[in-house]
Amino acid sequence: MKSLRLTIAAIATAAIAISTPVAMAQTSVQTGTKVAQATGVQNKQDAPVIGAQEVDQSRFILSTNPTSRIGGVQKYGLMIIEQKSDDRLCYSTTGSAPTQVEPLLREFDFSGICGRATDTNGYAIRVAGEQVRYDPVLKEEDGVLVLYAQPSAFLRGAEKFVIGQTDGIAANGYTQVFLKPGWRLTQRTVDGAPRGAVYLTNDLTIAEITGQDVAIEPGGGDQSGGDPIDGDDVVVAPPSFPDVQGDTYANEINRAVQLGFISGFAEDNTFRPQASLTREQLVSIVVEGLEVASAASVSTNPFSDVPADRWSAAKIKTAQDLGIVSGYGNGTFRPTQEVTRAELIAIMRRAAEYKNSTTTLVANQPGSTFNDTEGHWAKDVISDLSGFCGVATPLNEVGSSFYPDQAAKRNYAAAAMVRLLDCSQTTTVNQ
Repeated sequence: MKSLRLTIAAIATAAIAISTPVAMAQTSVQTGTKVAQATGVQNKQDAPVIGAQEVDQSRFILSTNPTSRIGGVQKYGLMIIEQKSDDRLCYSTTGSAPTQVEPLLREFDFSGICGRATDTNGYAIRVAGEQVRYDPVLKEEDGVLVLYAQPSAFLRGAEKFVIGQTDGIAANGYTQVFLKPGWRLTQRTVDGAPRGAVYLTNDLTIAEITGQDVAIEPGGGDQSGGDPIDGDDVVVAPPSFPDVQGDTYANEINRAVQLGFISGFAEDNTFRPQASLTREQLVSIVVEGLEVASAASVSTNPFSDVPADRWSAAKIKTAQDLGIVSGYGNGTFRPTQEVTRAELIAIMRRAAEYKNSTTTLVANQPGSTFNDTEGHWAKDVISDLSGFCGVATPLNEVGSSFYPDQAAKRNYAAAAMVRLLDCSQTTTVNQ
């Protein structure tokens, strides 16, 4: 983990206590060639090349993960556990038909020892050299749990297909999932360097796997603007939502969804660009965007008002350890408090400093002069982030007012994070 040598200044108290994110959405990072081409985002240089590398299959196990019990019916998610080191066992298995998994990593701080992915921020499906918009889902059928590749709403006419299944259902709810022949795990790479996400991988095309010849909205899978994937007729559409069409930040929202640090709302296929952000939501965006490895859980409360079992607790603790956020003087964090635009920019600055291993961000473009930041505590931060890849810009990109105390919206948070992540690819930053 990078070392962060940051001086917590006066703005840290007011702004860094801030951790504002968007209503979380589980989205997978688009793999393939150049993501910017698929969304129309104009960058000075191409976006990172997303690929995959082989892994030692014996170091991983796929398990069912009991989640909600709605209407008396047990639901299951997928959990992928990696044994990164041999310091302690991350899991064990017993029996057969069913093969029960014991997730031992629940009993200790497994940072650096184990890896655990429990949603589509941690894993995705890759076929014929490209990530596709199918999600792994588990369905109970005839006494076993079947792992399907479920097509997203963006795929018109596509059908689900089987990736693997269990050999029964274990009493503790954790049952080993066995992949079908032809499937294996690989690890995501960015510009050739390994990153945390895991792929359920098959070298064949979807047409070869299933016999489906599906017409899909053009524009995605191979990130080349609509060409089919290796001869397959399945082409993945770029992320889009009915309520994003015409939004000032539509392209950046689409890019953000592809990068996987934010997504829409599955229940109605919306993004809600005008929804306000909370501090914990922003923390999640930043931690996911920076691809910082965080524990799946924490054993103690990071703050007095953030219990260890809260969904955001581990991410808040990670951001706190990195110096990206802090709490208030009374020991609270106020996770559900809305974040202002000024607070969002303060957090983005800390994130940019961490990302580039520096405490000095060098301006790389002419900054904006705002008519409403004079005398504001965040004046310098806003000014600095305006000249650093245009992270800070006027409200809705119009006029010369920043509106520092207005609630930050999901659309602008997505845009700011995309700009921050692209920044080091388009500029020179002090190292």
